[in-house]
Amino acid sequence: MRSRRGAQGAPENSSAEADVDELRRKLRTARQNLRKVREDRDALRRSRKKAQRELDVLRAFTLDMFPDIDVPERVRELMAAVREENLTYLADLHLTSLVTCVLEAERAGRKGLIVEAGTALGGSAIAMAAAKDPARPMRVYDVFGMIPPPSERDGEDVIRRYEQITEGQSSGLAGEVYYGYREDLLGEVTASFARHGVPVEENQVTLVQGLFQDTIEIDEPVALAHVDGDWYDSTMTCLERITPHLVVGGRIVIDDYFMWSGCREAVDEYFADRPGFRVERRAKVHIVRLPEDA
Repeated sequence: MRSRRGAQGAPENSSAEADVDELRRKLRTARQNLRKVREDRDALRRSRKKAQRELDVLRAFTLDMFPDIDVPERVRELMAAVREENLTYLADLHLTSLVTCVLEAERAGRKGLIVEAGTALGGSAIAMAAAKDPARPMRVYDVFGMIPPPSERDGEDVIRRYEQITEGQSSGLAGEVYYGYREDLLGEVTASFARHGVPVEENQVTLVQGLFQDTIEIDEPVALAHVDGDWYDSTMTCLERITPHLVVGGRIVIDDYFMWSGCREAVDEYFADRPGFRVERRAKVHIVRLPEDA
């Protein structure tokens, strides 16, 4: 009987050992795979850090057109204040870029208006006004209320966004009430200029309320314009009425080119084969008026 149990037990022991060996092989394979996953993860992290460094350099290049221009401390403090108060949708880098464009126009002695078409809560306009010479006139155009509807020239992205706004589903910065829902936005923006030390009357700033097609009538040189019209019709109106008055070296900064299809189509259409201008596709699109002999 002992020999039969031994004979029967041998295969059982052999099978158990084989199972253990198979488990060990699987464990070794799993450990190797885990090691490879960790190596791949570390490589991806290194690659991501490298890409982030390159992106930071590229972003600085595309935003900081005038690296030799220093923003005065008082203007930097004001920019921080309007951002802290949630008066602008622009990130700090974009707001700084806009301000340096104003400072560059002043340094170059470029004559003409500063224009902002589409100001929302007024933060960018306040920063631009603080950076300019107080004697230089500035006009800020906005409906100061509910944004007008898009047209058939706008895409589905715009249609969806407008529906969200009109249905009351849009929220403002930091969860505040969306600016288009406010009852006296013009009064709020006027008060914000004064509160931040740039009262409109003392700084040659004119706030113009109404649709762009009803209000933008320019008959003098423009040194710099910031166009934040969102949709096709609004952007096209701004381009048609501002661009002919842009001085040599002057700029139009297009806020929404990479954001909304209608804005992008209007810019591409207006400047297609139009001589005398350079279109710079930076973090924001800049339109620069060239000298006649360029």
